[in-house]
Amino acid sequence: MTSLIAFLFVLGVLVFVHELGHFVVARLHGVRCLTFSLGFGPKVLQTKRGDTVYCICAIPLGGYVKMAGAGEGPDDKPEGKDDEFLSKTKWQRFQILIAGPVMNIILAVGVMTVVLYQGAPVPVYEDQPPVVGSVAEDSPAAAAGIRPGDRILSVAGREVDTWEELTYAVVPRAEQEIAVVLRREGGVHTVQVTPVALGRYDMGDLGVEPAATPQVVSLMSTTSSAAQDAGILVGDVIEAVDGREVTTQSLMDTIQASPDISLTLRIRRDGVRQEIVVIPQLVDDVGLIGVGLNPEVRIVEPGPYEAFTMSLEQNYEWSGLIFQTLWGLLTRETSTTQLLGPIGIAQLSGDAAQVGWAVLFGLMAMISINLGILNLLPVPVLDGGHIFIMAMEGVSRRDFSMRVKERMQLVGLVLILTLIVTVTYHDLARFEWIERLMIWR
Repeated sequence: MTSLIAFLFVLGVLVFVHELGHFVVARLHGVRCLTFSLGFGPKVLQTKRGDTVYCICAIPLGGYVKMAGAGEGPDDKPEGKDDEFLSKTKWQRFQILIAGPVMNIILAVGVMTVVLYQGAPVPVYEDQPPVVGSVAEDSPAAAAGIRPGDRILSVAGREVDTWEELTYAVVPRAEQEIAVVLRREGGVHTVQVTPVALGRYDMGDLGVEPAATPQVVSLMSTTSSAAQDAGILVGDVIEAVDGREVTTQSLMDTIQASPDISLTLRIRRDGVRQEIVVIPQLVDDVGLIGVGLNPEVRIVEPGPYEAFTMSLEQNYEWSGLIFQTLWGLLTRETSTTQLLGPIGIAQLSGDAAQVGWAVLFGLMAMISINLGILNLLPVPVLDGGHIFIMAMEGVSRRDFSMRVKERMQLVGLVLILTLIVTVTYHDLARFEWIERLMIWR
């Protein structure tokens, strides 16, 4: 139920803002709007104000603004009136068509500005050079001979200067052999690696981790644990064990190998270093102290202008990933299993809502920039497709016939429906009980 409510909220806001862009600009140019609808299919709620019917329909997967004389069907033939869509100049029609995607892009920047202004945890290692701190056993990186201390220079021909860029380069290339260029002991080496697909979204992973200092993110909820008894708190950064500096993985290995043995942890709390002695408890043949660990994060608390600037940067990065994914789909470097349909977005919205409003609104911003950019693609049926057809008419200096436009729209509709069926299939396949019924997989 949480997933459904969160999904309807996110989708409802995105669709409303998108259609509002079309509606407002159309009205500004004197176009008569017949219907403003959230959803498709039978009308559930409706009211009429002036010439416009405002309604909510049964299928909440989109929306539309029906404008007079837009020529979108056999029953919508232009009559040449001044308040019809096709009676306006191409420049005015362009403004009306592009207003929806632009509103989604503006929404993405605005929402992300508010989210970032509240403060956000950012991994310390994220903007550091990708120097390998540890390599997981039986991982693609281990099989390729990548070692701790290697500095990864590029992935699949794409230079990577930070861990964040490395992640963006690897995630879309699951189960594909790629060239990884790295620097080791003054020399440059190239190895071939096939990232493994992880998680329900098949995200590519090499199996390498940064040499990141571990931070306590949670304590066991039991009445007693070694960490609680020793006075360890959430937020403590553990820098060393018995005088040896540690990473997240090496700390976990040390604790698990030391049941009932005193360990002296050097921690940093609010910028002050201190030492704490902890004795791991024996649980299922390994030592545990009852903490959850993640790489150290820093809390970013920007002012309004800084938050806006960071939002622009974040949306710019997301835009680059969108184009990278689109190109990957065309070149078959990116698998369609990584795409999300309505069901996948609903799951993701539910997960985000359970974490907190900031995560949910961050997801909304990311989906909004996706919606804005994808709607600008030159595919008939989409806003970008209408703009493309109008541009072709401008180049040819004549308007296409309704029959030609209908055929182009049909091609676009088939492409969109094919994509929807594909992503929905992969969404369903992420449910284990449904996948078991897919005997052909």
